[in-house]
Amino acid sequence: MSTPIVTTVNVTGMTCGHCASSVTTELRQLDGVTDVIVNLENGAVAITSTAPLDDHAITGAVEEAGYAIA
Repeated sequence: MSTPIVTTVNVTGMTCGHCASSVTTELRQLDGVTDVIVNLENGAVAITSTAPLDDHAITGAVEEAGYAIA
């Protein structure tokens, strides 16, 4: 069994649970993502995956949800 990889990014513009849900939904669609935890207080998003994630894929998913990487 491989060790999970946690990638943390800062996302701007999230202010509520719906914002967090939108970002979570988009990120969970990326291949290998097993969990997404959003901290609305500081904008941090921890993405757990089974393999390294492409930075462009993360940015694209966040932008698809309507937000930006800080």
